[in-house]
Amino acid sequence: MDHIDNKIISILHENARITISEMSRLIAMSQPAATERLRKLEEQGIIMGYRAVLSPSKLGKHTTAFVLFKSINCKEFEVFAEASLEIVDFYRTSGEYNYLLKVITETGDTLETFLETCNTFGHSSTLVVLSTRFEDKSLVTNQDVSNN
Repeated sequence: MDHIDNKIISILHENARITISEMSRLIAMSQPAATERLRKLEEQGIIMGYRAVLSPSKLGKHTTAFVLFKSINCKEFEVFAEASLEIVDFYRTSGEYNYLLKVITETGDTLETFLETCNTFGHSSTLVVLSTRFEDKSLVTNQDVSNN
């Protein structure tokens, strides 16, 4: 990867709906060259997909929490987690807890109900999010992008 690839990734991170013509203008390349670069980044698995970013609060989900979970039956808990609409991110971790979950629910009450459901699989420690300073930060630094 070079600085042009980093620019492409940075641009797409900010706006995955940008047109190839606009992107090619921003990176000072022809449309066919920009298209080829993009295709290669996809083939290499560097760009894994494109998606819409949704607003939880606009969808009626006002409570976000991170839950450290220690399962007594990992396989059953993983099946439960896969089916759970409240869990939006799910990580297997080392240390005292087996998992880290990002959970988004409507209210504190619905979070409590969710956590009570989880109790059959083990025990948890919950951190309720008070505010978010940033999320989904780009993996490409500004320094990587500005190297022309």
